[in-house]
Amino acid sequence: MRLWSIHPKYLDAKGLVAVWREALLAQKVLEGKTERYVNHPQLIRFRRTADPILYVGTYLYHIYLEGERRSYEFDLAKIRTFDTSIPRIPVTRGQIKHEFNHLLKKLSERDEELYIRLRRMKIIQQHPIFYVTEGPIEEWEKSK
Repeated sequence: MRLWSIHPKYLDAKGLVAVWREALLAQKVLEGKTERYVNHPQLIRFRRTADPILYVGTYLYHIYLEGERRSYEFDLAKIRTFDTSIPRIPVTRGQIKHEFNHLLKKLSERDEELYIRLRRMKIIQQHPIFYVTEGPIEEWEKSK
């Protein structure tokens, strides 16, 4: 499961569809509707909020908006609840950089055109539910 901290506009088609599905799964996990992935580290930051279902729903809503911008047919009714005015969740600059580099590696193998377009980016936007703080890769991130 990868719930990207970077803005969904950077994801290729495969990545955007994958994060939509994975965030829907995360919503199910947080609702207690599945026993799979209950201890997944990517859910820590949502569990730390006052309302994890609202936050993951709002995360999903921004993925939905990116899909709509690309004329995808994501089903808005699958999002239990969302509110774009909720306080944002912190994410470290190190995490943003780590994820962007992880995405670039994937793109170098499956979407060379997008890889070439993104590889020289200096300023990387975060997913709209987050705000950036200084710091290294998040403690929950699996790193090699």
